[in-house]
Amino acid sequence: MKKYGISTVVGVLAMAGSVSVVAEEPKSTDLSVGMALDQGLSVVVELDNQYRFIVGNDGGAFDYILKRGSFEANTPVTWYVGAGAWSEWEGKEFGARLPLGLNWNLSKSWNMYGQIHPELNLYGGPELQIGGAIGVKYSF
Repeated sequence: MKKYGISTVVGVLAMAGSVSVVAEEPKSTDLSVGMALDQGLSVVVELDNQYRFIVGNDGGAFDYILKRGSFEANTPVTWYVGAGAWSEWEGKEFGARLPLGLNWNLSKSWNMYGQIHPELNLYGGPELQIGGAIGVKYSF
C-alpha cells in the first residue's frame, strides 16, 4: 500500500507540473525589420534582439549579439557586442567579424544602430580588415 501511495504522489506532481507548463502563455518572438548600409544597401531582420540577419547588394552576414548594456538609465543609447560571419555573393571574400555597436531608441518602435566590426577575411589566407554599418529598424 505504501508503494502505491508514493507512486501516486509522484504521478500527481508530474501531472501538475505538466499542466502548469501547458498553461503558460507562449513566449512571443521579438521581430525587428529595417534597412542598413552593411553589405552594400541591406535588409536587416533581427529576432529576439539577439540574432541579426543581413542581406545586401554585396553579400550577406549574420551576427549573434553576445552582450547588451546601457550607459545610464535615462539615456536612450545602449551598446552591444557580438560575433558573426559574412560573405560576398561572388564568394571571393568571406570570414568572421566582431560587431561593436551603439543602439539609439528613436521612439517606441524605431531604433537606429551603428557599429564597427573588425573582420578576419579568410579568402586566400587570413587578413584583418575593419568594416562598419549603420541602420534603422522597426520592432513589431
